[in-house]
Amino acid sequence: MYIDPIADLIVKIKNAHRAKLQEISIVTSNITNAILNVLKKEGYINSYNIVNAGKKNKKRVTIVTLKYKNSMPCINGIKQISKPGLRIYQESKKLPKVLNGLGIAIVSTNMGIITDKEARTNNVGGEVIAYVW
Repeated sequence: MYIDPIADLIVKIKNAHRAKLQEISIVTSNITNAILNVLKKEGYINSYNIVNAGKKNKKRVTIVTLKYKNSMPCINGIKQISKPGLRIYQESKKLPKVLNGLGIAIVSTNMGIITDKEARTNNVGGEVIAYVW
């Protein structure tokens, strides 16, 4: 059975905001850590820590601290675009603007996982992973 780590991260963030939780834990992977790094850099989450859990450090868990302003979540919406069954690729000039620039699109490029604004300035395209607003 295959579990999509990106979908798992997005669903846990959505459910945590609905339940007004301060922290969530997810099983770590390189792609989820890169996405969390972009979310932290853009100010959508406070922090994340990688913790070893299990025998011989085989399992690693990431603890994500969510960000709220006046008891309202900083992430109003998050949507997965590219899925395992249907990958969505865009070139740099056709990258989408989320809410006319108020949100971000997370893009996987050959430079790593970056926002749509950084991809446009560096003139690189890639796989559109998610929209965050």
